[in-house]
Amino acid sequence: MPDRFEILHKDLAGRIGRLSTLHGTVETPVLMPVVNPHLPLIPPGELQKMGADMIITNSYIIHQDPALNAQAMERGLHDLLGFSRPIMTDSGAFQLSVYGDIDVSPLEILEFQFAIKSDISVPLDIPTPPDVSRDRAEAELKITEERLVQAASLEREGLLACPIQGSTYADLRERAGRFAAELPFDVYPVGGVVPLMEAYRYRDLVDVVVAAKKGLGSGRPVHLFGAGHPMIFALATAMGCDLFDSAAYALYARQDRYLTVHGTGKLADMSYLPCSCPVCEKHTLKELISSPEKTRLLARHNLYVSLAEMRQVKESIREGSLWDLLETRCRSHPRMLDGLRRLARQGQWLERLDSAGKSTFFCTSAEAALRPEVMRHARKIDRISLQGEVLITDDPQVDTTGYDRVLYFKPPFGPYPAELAETYPFNAEVPEEADGAAIEQAVSIAKELMRANPGARFSFRMKREGMEERLRSK
Repeated sequence: MPDRFEILHKDLAGRIGRLSTLHGTVETPVLMPVVNPHLPLIPPGELQKMGADMIITNSYIIHQDPALNAQAMERGLHDLLGFSRPIMTDSGAFQLSVYGDIDVSPLEILEFQFAIKSDISVPLDIPTPPDVSRDRAEAELKITEERLVQAASLEREGLLACPIQGSTYADLRERAGRFAAELPFDVYPVGGVVPLMEAYRYRDLVDVVVAAKKGLGSGRPVHLFGAGHPMIFALATAMGCDLFDSAAYALYARQDRYLTVHGTGKLADMSYLPCSCPVCEKHTLKELISSPEKTRLLARHNLYVSLAEMRQVKESIREGSLWDLLETRCRSHPRMLDGLRRLARQGQWLERLDSAGKSTFFCTSAEAALRPEVMRHARKIDRISLQGEVLITDDPQVDTTGYDRVLYFKPPFGPYPAELAETYPFNAEVPEEADGAAIEQAVSIAKELMRANPGARFSFRMKREGMEERLRSK
C-alpha cells in the first residue's frame, strides 16, 4: 500500500497525493463521476476530455446484464466504457441497501471485478444505515469484516478497497478503521453515509469520518462514498478524504437542478446562470431551459463546477489556506456550519496532522480559536521560559523600557515573543474587534503561560478595554 499512495502536500487532515493504479496515476483529492453502464448521461470519453481523471461504475449492473457481462469479460472494463484512465467499481452494496438482498455472492462479484480489470475493486460489504440499533450495527459490521478477511486473501492485479462501516457509532467506526488497517488493502471507503448527507447531518458525518480516520491512521487513502456535491468537498477533504464519487452531477440535472459551490438552484426559480463554464458561457438561462439537450448540458455544467471546486480545494491545500476555504464554504448552509464547528472541536487531532508552515492566517470566525495553529501554540506555551520583568501588550508602539522580555498579545493566540511577530502564524490578520471565543482562548493561553513561569513578574499594557483586568484575574 505505501508505495501506491504518496503524499505530496498537507493541510489540516487533507492532503494532495498520488495514487498509482493499473491504468495510471491519479492526483488526489480526485472526483470520480459515477457512470451508469446502461445509459451514461455524459459518455465516459467526454468525461475524460472534461477533466475527469478517474470514474466509478457499478460492477453489479454489468454483471447482471448478459450482454454487458460478456462484453466486459471479453474486452475489459475500460474498452467497454471507452475510458482509458483508472476506473473504480462498486460491488452492488447500494442495491443491497435498497432491496435488502442481491442475487450474487460476495466472492462472485469480487472475482468478476478482478476479471474485467477494475483498477479499484470493492468487496460486497453491508452498508449499515445511520441510527440503527447497536446490536444491528455490530452484527452487520461482523459480516462485513468476515468478507474483508476473505477478500484480502485473494490474488489480484489491481487495488482493493476496504469499506469501513459502523453506522453512527463513532467507537465502531474507529474499531473498524483499526481492523482495516491490519489488512493488506489499498483504499479505504467510508460507507453508509449517504443518508447523513441527504439529511444535511454534517455534524454526524464529521464524527463518523474522523472516527474512521483515527482508527486507520494518517497514511492511507480514504474514499467518502456518495460525497458528490461540491459544497462538501472542502469539509470532507479537511477531514482527510481523498477520493469522492459524484452521481449528483447527473441525478440533479435530471431534476433541473443547478449545482454551485454554495448550494443547489432550481432552473425554474433562477434568473441568471452565475457561472462561466463552457455551458453557461454559450447559453442564456432561457436557452438552456428550452434546449432539447437541457439535461445533458446541465449535467455538464454540474460536473464542470464540481471539478473546478476540487481544483480549488487542491490549490488551497498547496498554499496552506484550506481552513479559509472551509470557513467560506461552510457558511453556505447552517448545517454545514454545524459540521465546521464539530471539526473545530477536533483541533488537537488536526494539529498533529497539520503542516506547521503556511501562508498568512486569516482569523475570520469564532471557530478560528480552535484552528490547529492555535492548538499548537497553546500546547507549547509552557516551553517559553521567563524570568524577571515581563510585559504583555497588544500595542507595538508601547514603551518597553525596563522590561526583561516583551510578549505581544493577539487573540486567539494570546501572548507570543515579540521577535516572532512577523513569522507564521503570529503574523495573522485578525479583526480589530475580536470575538468572544478568540479572546477567551487568548486569555486562557496567557494564564497558562503565567502559571508555567511563577518566578516572573508580569505587567500588562493593553489597548483592549477590560483586557488587563481579565489577565490579572485568577
